Amino acid sequence: MLKPINMISNAVTPLVAILLTLLMTLSSPVAAQDFQKGLAAAQAGDFATALQEWTPLAEQGNSTAQYALGVMYGNGRGVPQDYAEAVKWYRLSADQGNADAQYNLGFMYNNGDGVPQDYAEAVKWYRLSADQGNADAQYNLALMYDNGQGVPQDYAEAVKWYRLSAEQGVADAQYNLALMYDNGKGVPQDYAEAVKWYRLAADQGFAKAQNNLGVMYKYGLGVPQDNVMAHMWYNIAAANGYSKAGEYRDKRAVLMTSAAIEKAQAMARECMSSGYKKCGY
Repeated sequence: MLKPINMISNAVTPLVAILLTLLMTLSSPVAAQDFQKGLAAAQAGDFATALQEWTPLAEQGNSTAQYALGVMYGNGRGVPQDYAEAVKWYRLSADQGNADAQYNLGFMYNNGDGVPQDYAEAVKWYRLSADQGNADAQYNLALMYDNGQGVPQDYAEAVKWYRLSAEQGVADAQYNLALMYDNGKGVPQDYAEAVKWYRLAADQGFAKAQNNLGVMYKYGLGVPQDNVMAHMWYNIAAANGYSKAGEYRDKRAVLMTSAAIEKAQAMARECMSSGYKKCGY
């Protein structure tokens, strides 16, 4: 009835956004100045100059620059894409405790990019990053426990990590945590709690969560049964690209009056136009 676990989070976070944050961690004024030159070049799309500025810093052991080179080689920015070289720089940075590098190194092992695929090694690096509060690492570590990859399958442990990630606003984690409550996996089944987390993901435009809210209203699970609300959420999910939701919406419509359908359609428009702040009666 409900949709399966959402898949693994993308590996590489946007380079410039992450590096702006990491710049603040550089203790040496000279290193910070040199790194800033590379960052300014990267922001301007001049990745060749960024590489020229960051490589000496990385070779001197600067973990932020090492991470930056890993991202550049992983994405083919300023250099030919080279996963093995990306892994080299991620590892050097990760060994110094850089949480973003640990996360990306875990992802490389997860997918077998630049290294043989090794779920246990992926778990190792995800955990190191997750323990530092990296929300994407927490989410992917939850998936490993959920699916029994690199660790024994453990739904309670999956719930723990989904929750930590969900509380930081990761929509995939919110959706998957809702599924755990919906299906009683790792936690006692609790439809009201499932609705809570579906709604948080839905408010971020997450189409699968919007569809599942439609299901909850259709059957009255954790909320009062309400065809208008079910139609509204199915309609929104369909508008956001979840095609099956359109079929579910149309099946609900057969049971509704014309006035009820018009009401649901108006509510869907208001919900979307308000950025999911006004969704319902």
